[in-house]
Amino acid sequence: MEAPNKFFDEMSKLMTNAMGVAQGAKTEAETAMKSWMDRWLADRDFVTREEFDAVKAMAQKAREENEALKARIAKLENAEK
Repeated sequence: MEAPNKFFDEMSKLMTNAMGVAQGAKTEAETAMKSWMDRWLADRDFVTREEFDAVKAMAQKAREENEALKARIAKLENAEK
């Protein structure tokens, strides 16, 4: 009865090692793909989300200032009449 148990123990070890190798390969493939995507995006000169949000906020502030200036000009023009 000793031989079958040893066989199954060895098969279990082999499977465990194979799963470890597969997990390592998966992790390495994910890292390589992420690195490739980061380089690809950097080469295309895309903006980051933070840069986009900063410019969006600046544009919103400029629109609000323009509206305030329009209202002020209209008020001044009406006062002259």
